[in-house]
Amino acid sequence: MRYWLMKAEPDSRIVKGKDVKFSIDDFEAVGTTAWEGVRNFEARNLMKEMSIGDKVLFYHSNCKIPGIAGFAQVCREAYADYTAWDSSHPYYDPKTDKEAPKWFMVDVKLVSRAPHFVSLSLLRDIAGVSSLDVPEEIAYVGSDGLTAIKEMTLLNRGRLSVQRVSEACWTAIEEMARRGGWEGGSFPRRVKTTSTKSDRTRKTVEGSSREDVKDGVSRNMESDGPGLEGRGETGGRRGRKRKGSDGDTINARRKSARKK
Repeated sequence: MRYWLMKAEPDSRIVKGKDVKFSIDDFEAVGTTAWEGVRNFEARNLMKEMSIGDKVLFYHSNCKIPGIAGFAQVCREAYADYTAWDSSHPYYDPKTDKEAPKWFMVDVKLVSRAPHFVSLSLLRDIAGVSSLDVPEEIAYVGSDGLTAIKEMTLLNRGRLSVQRVSEACWTAIEEMARRGGWEGGSFPRRVKTTSTKSDRTRKTVEGSSREDVKDGVSRNMESDGPGLEGRGETGGRRGRKRKGSDGDTINARRKSARKK
């Protein structure tokens, strides 16, 4: 058995007068679908390797929140994609030949919707952590699952619409979709902040992903804070300057008194 990731667009997009969207809701409505319209040779060749029973991660692509929305299974092996000969089809290819077809497709049936949507940003967060720093929220994926996610084609060569997935990666993502445990696609991160030169504290930044942490400061904090922090720092500096000026005046008076 092999494991795959296959992309579809959940949002409406009109091509040659037809909407090419296919979301998890659409998949649930039809149950089984021909995976037509693939016009990339590498993706086509991968589909020709598929066998009945192979497992598929159904992925929402080219949308606001891309990610894995469901689980499917190959139910018919590769056969000629006849939509390439249909001049009214959005992905018509006038150069293909019925006698020697260039494009192929498989049939895929939906097994289940993912109880917890596994977003691309979440997978990137996970790929960014070390094996010694796995957040408790997804510790159940284990070191093998963490390594498999890091090695996903999706994270290293993301544009291909059909991709191989390792068994360890499939198992980890299936478990994540079943159990969840994160919130908002990110984890609490511990970063160092400095309130004063003598007082260094560790502060938990809620809702900041590893990608959002840079040089020990959350980018969320940087984006929310410059106005407030800028005024605070300016006010603090002015206060210190006033104190310094007052101190200089007092010292000058004392020196003047001694001279007298």
